[in-house]
Amino acid sequence: MVGRGELTDSAWERIAPLLPGVDGRGRPWRDHRQVINGVLWRLRTGAPWRDLPERYGPWQTVYERFARWEADGTWTRLLEQVQVRDDSVGTVEWTVSVDSTINRAHQHAAGARKKGPAAGDELEDPACATAGQALGRSRGGLTTKVHLACDGRGLPLAVVVTPGNVNDSTVFDEVMDGVKVPRTGAGRPRRRPDAVIADKAYSSRAIRQSLRRRGIRAVIPERADQKANRVRRGQAGGRPPAFDRKLYKARNVVERCFNRLKQFRAIATRFDKLATRYKAGLHLAALILWLREPAQDRLSDSA
Repeated sequence: MVGRGELTDSAWERIAPLLPGVDGRGRPWRDHRQVINGVLWRLRTGAPWRDLPERYGPWQTVYERFARWEADGTWTRLLEQVQVRDDSVGTVEWTVSVDSTINRAHQHAAGARKKGPAAGDELEDPACATAGQALGRSRGGLTTKVHLACDGRGLPLAVVVTPGNVNDSTVFDEVMDGVKVPRTGAGRPRRRPDAVIADKAYSSRAIRQSLRRRGIRAVIPERADQKANRVRRGQAGGRPPAFDRKLYKARNVVERCFNRLKQFRAIATRFDKLATRYKAGLHLAALILWLREPAQDRLSDSA
């Protein structure tokens, strides 16, 4: 019997062949499905690892598996393979929406040790330590910003994690570089959407030129100050950028995607000290959203 929030039989059948068979010492793993369900329970509730219910096995085993698969890229590969499968049957909608959201960091998320021994008696700058773990300070405390690119159905294609005080436009290129879906056969991965929809925070000449060079249609409204400056300069200000108001209405899919990701409490509030662990949780949550898409299962079964 599948418990609340656990992998369904159809979802398990899709990812089971992609999981490792034996550990590094040649011994069989503890049941993968049991362990992944344990990680999902912690991700959904935001509870400490030590409070993991006994039905998922020892909490140390679940945590170590989660950390090991974060380190070797297993969570990232699982998400990528599900995207590849859906793109091969034509269900990925390549009108991409980009946005970000700020998540509060719990006090337990601070204080991660810097790797490597300290040089002499020098103490690590707390500001540098938090920035290195994607934690930014504001009047409300520590925050982490999640930058997201999703397809036309609101399913995540790329995730970038930064401190909460980082400007959205400075991370745009990194987010777009993360949009990469390999082909099932020969050929380069698909990296170029048909169009990119973003709000006024991404309205800059550099971003528009970057999209133009890549042959991607930009659907980004012009900021009021940019419009006023262009009008003030007259003919020297140039023509207003093209803007499709009708297509821009589809931008709400990225907001809906954030809402779905934040149903996982360990995503809505960051408890992980390490930015890599928090991002691994985002990849797992994104994987679950892809596996829950009902149309995908039907098309995959008929392919």
